[in-house]
Amino acid sequence: MRLFADINVDWLGKTKYFVAGSLLMLLIGWGAWYKHGGRNGGLRLGIDFRGGTLVYVRFAHTPPVDQIRAALAAQGLRAEIQQVRDFARGDVNEVIIGLEQHGEGEEEALDAGKNRILEALRGAFGGTVAGKQDLNAANLQVLADHLIRRDPLGLGPTAAENYRQLAQRMLQFRDRQRSGLLTSFDELKQAEGVTDPVVAAVQDGFFLGAFAVRNVEIVGPKVGAQLRTQAFWATVYALIGMLVYIAFRFEWVYGAAAVVAVIHDVLVTLGFFALFRFEISLTVIAALLTLVGYSMNDTIVIFDRMRENLRLMRREPLGVIANRSINQTLSRTILTSGLTFLVVVVLFIWGGDALRAFSFALVVGVVVGSYSTVGIAAAVVVAWANWRGQHALVSANSARKRLAAAGRR
Repeated sequence: MRLFADINVDWLGKTKYFVAGSLLMLLIGWGAWYKHGGRNGGLRLGIDFRGGTLVYVRFAHTPPVDQIRAALAAQGLRAEIQQVRDFARGDVNEVIIGLEQHGEGEEEALDAGKNRILEALRGAFGGTVAGKQDLNAANLQVLADHLIRRDPLGLGPTAAENYRQLAQRMLQFRDRQRSGLLTSFDELKQAEGVTDPVVAAVQDGFFLGAFAVRNVEIVGPKVGAQLRTQAFWATVYALIGMLVYIAFRFEWVYGAAAVVAVIHDVLVTLGFFALFRFEISLTVIAALLTLVGYSMNDTIVIFDRMRENLRLMRREPLGVIANRSINQTLSRTILTSGLTFLVVVVLFIWGGDALRAFSFALVVGVVVGSYSTVGIAAAVVVAWANWRGQHALVSANSARKRLAAAGRR
């Protein structure tokens, strides 16, 4: 399928507009980075990189964020609170409480921060009932021991394993069907083997708290610094590897142009992250590396067509050859980039908060990557050739072909 069969756009003639657009995007990103503090302050680093504690808490109803913030402040905690929308349930009953670790504290200090967060929540939303335990926080051993002591089914002292399996089914129902939070003891009847006497026995020893902790993530500051370093070098090594490959496969100037375009894509994407305050985590680094590969692949397609046209159009200026190559591959670029863009937009809208930053990086990256492939990469090659001489690439390409032919003979 070819969308543009006879298109003839002078892309290289619009290079100054592409450069102006790129500079504008980079300046906006730099301005957002500077506004929010520069250095690491300009980018919202995730728990993976900055070190600290993340507590995922689900409430029975939409949580009062101001009350949560006040409860944490009363404990002397300056935490970030982010509401999370559950698209499967259609509610916003979950929050992520982030507590940054300052200095070179150890894991014990991070664990203490988690406990202080839970203490503040229990104080604000009632986390204790005299003589009873919170069923939404109970583990398998606690619930099984209670059922064995009460023996609501009259199975006798030899039925410990039966009650352990029953407790396991109830907790699995709580965690899988109710996202870790029960709001009524009658809900337990939906679990296999749970009868009215079992529910009554559970109700005698437990109460239902207003919230449940779904997950806790703790990363020490030393580990976070190490992950930052590794993420940086992973990106650098990827760029070096691609530069070497393209220089070997084509000419070194092609590799340099492709790397310039990819660096442009990464910087613009990071600028959008600084502007919209999305958090950078390990999944975002994975998205950036995916962007690097995607953009590089699109650039190679155009470069390969340029190399073919160099043999067919030797008397034409390199700018004309580059324009012809971009126009010939434009249909392929729009189809592949357009379909990819639709997928990542769907992921961004309906993928949930856990994938929001990851999909945002791909949404921006696909658009900027296609833009730089057409407007930046080819322009760098043509600018170099014009500086070195009109047919510098033609001569280099012909010499390589002669050497390859001699080797086959």
